Amino acid sequence: MTRVPFSFTRARLIGQNTLLEASRQKLFSFLLLLALSLVAGAQWFRDFNFGAPELKFLADLGFGAMAFFGAALTVAATAQLFFSEIENRTALTLLAKPVWRAEFILGKYLGIAAVAAVFCALLTGLLAGVLWAREGSLLAEFPEAFPQGRTLHLADLAAAGYLQWLKLAVLAAFTLLVATFSQTQLYTVVTGFFVLVICHLQYLAQDAYARGSSVVARAVAGVIGLLFPNFQLFNLAENVGAGVAVPWDRVAHVSVYALGYVVAAGALAVYSFRKREI
Repeated sequence: MTRVPFSFTRARLIGQNTLLEASRQKLFSFLLLLALSLVAGAQWFRDFNFGAPELKFLADLGFGAMAFFGAALTVAATAQLFFSEIENRTALTLLAKPVWRAEFILGKYLGIAAVAAVFCALLTGLLAGVLWAREGSLLAEFPEAFPQGRTLHLADLAAAGYLQWLKLAVLAAFTLLVATFSQTQLYTVVTGFFVLVICHLQYLAQDAYARGSSVVARAVAGVIGLLFPNFQLFNLAENVGAGVAVPWDRVAHVSVYALGYVVAAGALAVYSFRKREI
């Protein structure tokens, strides 16, 4: 019997079904509404006349909500959507057809990445509206605080939101990798958040590698710095409202950086899932 070739179309269909399943989950709706409410509620800070620094505060609040709730959504949704296929035996039924396991993993990842993209796009759009309206109010009320006019650029917001999505996409790849060899959903969620913490503190390992005197300590720090991405590189919120041009070279560098980790984690996930008994 001739083996069917790999098909991106089948992976895309699995991804579309994953996105549809995620949209029906109460967790997705709850976290999305909570994050949207927090970002939209930031406009109530208009009662406090902070001047121009208020925009920076609101941007930090908005992107902080995006990072926190986005990470919770990504880890929980990845674990739940993967194990629901395993526990309901739908994965076994699907893989009994001419569907590669690599297509299944790729489809699941594309669906989860799409969920994160929708989440980040909605919050970035809402945050842009809140900041633009608030800056207009401050500009009319305190023109002396804005000698050069508007400092908020939509390109900055779009780039910052894009990098937040890239970070969630990398986190989803690592969580999916854990799910392929994990036996329980709880273990996957806990490990996913553990990976999140390591990635946010990865820069400390790089500092230890640079300043370490012990060969063993330098080796351990170097391995951690290589295996786990540095999520601090994905933070572009400091450019929002600062009147500084978007460092597109940095955006391109981080995009390639994230793609490398996604491809590596995805390849390991495919290999692990091929060895797994369903």
